[in-house]
Amino acid sequence: MTKQGGACCSSPAAICYWFVVSLMAWGVLSLIGIYWRLLRAPSEAACLFAMAIGCLANWLKNRTFHCLITTPLFLIGGLVFLLSGVGMVQVNTRWVWPFVFIGVGVAFLLEWLYARRSAG
Repeated sequence: MTKQGGACCSSPAAICYWFVVSLMAWGVLSLIGIYWRLLRAPSEAACLFAMAIGCLANWLKNRTFHCLITTPLFLIGGLVFLLSGVGMVQVNTRWVWPFVFIGVGVAFLLEWLYARRSAG
């Protein structure tokens, strides 16, 4: 396990690990997207699923608190885009990104508050 650093419990190594795993997942999903257009490289679903995979890997390796919250958040967002793309649900997808951004902000805020409380 890497050392947790700073007020956010996220070290530069943990952030780098998340980025590398997310990028690799995005690459694999983009390859699948060659055959299934809903997961093509620039799709919202592929991006959110890749970030969810990165968060899950980061949680398992580094136990960063915000990843516990953002993994299901990214999965739900990706699933909404995917289901909307196949026509299974009628959702105004322009509301998904604000929901995701607010959720990520709340996750980092909770992590910061948790780290502050544990340090003091």
